[in-house]
Amino acid sequence: MQGRRGGERGETEEKQTANRLLGLAAAGLLWALLILCRLVYIQVVSHEKYQELAEHQQQRTITVEAPRGAIFDRNGHPLAQSVSVDSVCINPLRVPDRAFAADILSRVLGVDRRDLLDKMERAVADRARLGAAARGAGFLWVKRKITPQESERLRSLKLEWVEFRKESSRYYPNGSLASHVVGAVDFQERGNLGLEQSLDKALRGRPGTIKMVMDVQQRGVESIASTQADPGASVRLSIDERIQFVAERELAAACDLYKAASGSVVVMNPYTGELLAVASFPTFDPNQPPKPGDDPTARFDHPVSVPFEPGSVFKIVTLSAALETTNLRPDSLINCGTGSFNLFGRIIHEAKHGYGTLSMADVLAKSSNIGAIQIGLRVGEKNLLEYVRRFGFGRRTGLPLPAESSGMVRDLQYWGKTSIGSVAMGHEVSTTTVQLAQACSVIANGGVLVKPRLVLSRQKPGEQPVNEPAEPPRRVLKPETAITMRQMMEGVVLHGTGKAARLPGYTSGGKTGSAQIFDLATKRYTHYYNGSFVGFAPVTNPAVVIAVTLNGTKLFGGVVAAPVFKAVATETLRLLEVPMDLPETAPQQEQELVKAEDVNDAAIADMSTPPDDLEPVRLSPSAPAAVPAPARPMQQQASGAVTVALAPGPVAPNFEGKSVRSVLKEAVAKGVPVEIVGSGIARLQTPLPGAALNPGGRVRVEFR
Repeated sequence: MQGRRGGERGETEEKQTANRLLGLAAAGLLWALLILCRLVYIQVVSHEKYQELAEHQQQRTITVEAPRGAIFDRNGHPLAQSVSVDSVCINPLRVPDRAFAADILSRVLGVDRRDLLDKMERAVADRARLGAAARGAGFLWVKRKITPQESERLRSLKLEWVEFRKESSRYYPNGSLASHVVGAVDFQERGNLGLEQSLDKALRGRPGTIKMVMDVQQRGVESIASTQADPGASVRLSIDERIQFVAERELAAACDLYKAASGSVVVMNPYTGELLAVASFPTFDPNQPPKPGDDPTARFDHPVSVPFEPGSVFKIVTLSAALETTNLRPDSLINCGTGSFNLFGRIIHEAKHGYGTLSMADVLAKSSNIGAIQIGLRVGEKNLLEYVRRFGFGRRTGLPLPAESSGMVRDLQYWGKTSIGSVAMGHEVSTTTVQLAQACSVIANGGVLVKPRLVLSRQKPGEQPVNEPAEPPRRVLKPETAITMRQMMEGVVLHGTGKAARLPGYTSGGKTGSAQIFDLATKRYTHYYNGSFVGFAPVTNPAVVIAVTLNGTKLFGGVVAAPVFKAVATETLRLLEVPMDLPETAPQQEQELVKAEDVNDAAIADMSTPPDDLEPVRLSPSAPAAVPAPARPMQQQASGAVTVALAPGPVAPNFEGKSVRSVLKEAVAKGVPVEIVGSGIARLQTPLPGAALNPGGRVRVEFR
């Protein structure tokens, strides 16, 4: 009995054990099923969500900026390039002593200690408050794009909690040279001036990305390139840095000497439109960021963006229109009155001298305002406006520079009764120095308008350069008109208001301009001038056109701008290896002061008497000296000017008005070598009659 009971008890225990095992197995199976379901939910259903969270905690995507393309001059010399520099960052959570770290870093890097310490404290506090959600708490820039000296000093300390990262920094090896053309970039290397701004997309390229795997302390463990950066294209300009240097040097010297508020010089190839130099004053160094107190006008691109009334230099348009639309010729006589002219009730004055009757060529040479108005009246409003627009005034040249001005040319419906007189002598219109150079190129190249060019080619790394397309030129003047204008503009330099623009070894032609500056506050013209000179050399086959403008001077363009033309043209022709068309050692004439009497080119815009306080000016040693006027026997002139006594030795005979046979006969009789150019009657000679001749010197006589 007891044995059976013991057996039953054993079976019961076995059942209980089996049930317990079964329950435990069921519970385990259920638990496994729950885990499996959870895993399926996590790894399958919510896979993307949790993968994103994991990547958010463990990975960081870093943008890698593409190397910015360089900017070169026409000869391959760098004007702007990007260099690799160090930037300093730290993880505030890993800094053992934040106060000590702020003290060290502020001394080495020159940053504000209190500001740096506050940033570190805030980063640590954010991490403690937000935990892993405090994105960026483990990273802090201390100073970006440090100097090599700062990098060397900091590396020598061997601080393990300091991290160096390579970044790109824009560098301008020539400092302020061509700064208005090249431009500048901001701290993120995005263009904000000049070509850096207008070509920013091409220069910047396309950035890439890198995925960085981070550990629990937000330290980089592994990097994976996600997208390759596409480097920016390099750009080759038409600028010649040698000519640019000369232009900026001479412009700065002239602006300083004549107290000009601003100025500009443009050197242009008249056939291709390539700009060899574009100088602006005042200037700036793009390597230095703007600072409070800097002159804001220093970053104005005056040759391109700041228009002004051109004054008498605009007479080349008036006379070109007359040659094509009227029967006027260079020897046609123009009645210039006696120094004043009543134009529909408005009294127009000559700047200094009053003239009776002048040939049209002398109207240009002597820059007669009344003569230009008389010619403009013959041309007519409609024709004059047409040729003003033909020469490119009133619209942008299309240079790839930001904020280019189109100037101002009004439609006929906005002209007043006397506007034709104002426009004929360069008032009631505004232009830029680049537009003046483009207009002069029409005369220099034989009568076609060419678009100024600044960018010659672009080149992506590892690829061949791609040339920028050039627009075809457009016919503006007949070739014979352009040649005639070149001859008359040479007369401006030989015996007119532009004597200071005569070049040693080269013929040259040009036109002076002096426009009174209008005061918007008083609504009157002041006795400050926009002094200009635009010209070309050599005359028969011009290699360069140069436009010079000085704004806010008290002297005329023949005094302030023509010498700048001479200095820049002389050096440019030498650098371009242009053959001389005159004897290299030109006859030396006696020095004479440049006087206001020799620069009668101011376009007097109001009805007041012109200023009489223009004193003789001798150029400083840093600026080119004016070419002297021909020496004559010492005598007191009616105007009070004193000329210089005749130097001892042979002098140039007066060949003007004689035939080729007569000139040769007289030259043989007097033993003076001559150079005969052309045929007909002698119209011009170099040197002028009465000028002293050096031993072996010859006289160049032009016949027409």
